[in-house]
Amino acid sequence: MKSYDGRVNAVDGISLDIARGEFLTLLGPSGSGKTTTLMMIAGFEEPTSGTIELGGENLTRRPPWERNIGVVFQNYALFPHMTVGENVGYGLRVKKVPRAEIRTRAQEALEIVRLPGFGDRGPHQLSGGQRQRVALARALVNRPRVLLLDEPLGALDLKLRREMQIELKQMQRDLGITFVFVTHDQEEALTMSDRIAIFRDGVIEQVASPVELYEEPATPFVAGFVGTSNLLEGEVAQTLVGLPGPVSIRPEKITLRPGRTDLGADGDRCVATGVVTEVVYLGASTHSVVDLDGGGRLTVLQQNLESSHTRALERRGAPVTLSWQRSHVVSLGPPSSSLPATELHHLEEKR
Repeated sequence: MKSYDGRVNAVDGISLDIARGEFLTLLGPSGSGKTTTLMMIAGFEEPTSGTIELGGENLTRRPPWERNIGVVFQNYALFPHMTVGENVGYGLRVKKVPRAEIRTRAQEALEIVRLPGFGDRGPHQLSGGQRQRVALARALVNRPRVLLLDEPLGALDLKLRREMQIELKQMQRDLGITFVFVTHDQEEALTMSDRIAIFRDGVIEQVASPVELYEEPATPFVAGFVGTSNLLEGEVAQTLVGLPGPVSIRPEKITLRPGRTDLGADGDRCVATGVVTEVVYLGASTHSVVDLDGGGRLTVLQQNLESSHTRALERRGAPVTLSWQRSHVVSLGPPSSSLPATELHHLEEKR
């Protein structure tokens, strides 16, 4: 737990185990507690209660430089008056490592991040993506047991960010180092992670693999935050799927057909009719918002395999029939505010 002034709980009693060599992402909106959790693991923040352990060692009261944990931030924090090689080797120099070893290890770290031969350049000669790799090399040169990354790709443009996501994951897999990655970008988390911890208001709503989080969200918040989801409850849920709710149906699981057609619901399939009230064309796909005849509203996602954008937009105002498999309906539990919270926060590298 981490509280400020005894009143505000930034992290409200969480328990988190991280396996050796795992890529774990802390995902959540701003102010949800994910960065505070990362800073406690790094040693820059001290827990109000609970412990932080690494491989069975209690690190809770140890200073950051004694934890053998690397940290990479979004703003790079490179020294402009130093070369790339000097930036990478700075931490080793502070530790009084011999100069020859510093050069060797700095070169090795630059090769790991795919920047061989960049050691003599200045930071001003690098692109944003290259500067981020230098920051990563500076953390890796110390050979940490765990690497913490606080939104390290946030300053990059979309194309470069997506390229770096793939490279970071491949790098982590090759090195076998435990990565703990903080982001508010759900696509980034789904792309890179072995597991994802969903944060909300200082607690963890769910920890699971990307596939499990998307296909089997545990709460309405997880269903709505990870991807797009139709959330139904009460009479609407009872009418459409035969459950009181809350339940979730992903938009891409719903089939849309033009016109009101009596398809006939059965034990395996749900059917509803309605009118398209809005169409959003997104290039590769089209989102259609449908007001149902029996009440309620559903969003449907269709891949644009053959239809043109003109035909997609012409759908607005048209009657349609929707159908989906009952197996794609996910029954959701209550939000985390009604669940008991633990008193322990710790990081354990499992053997």
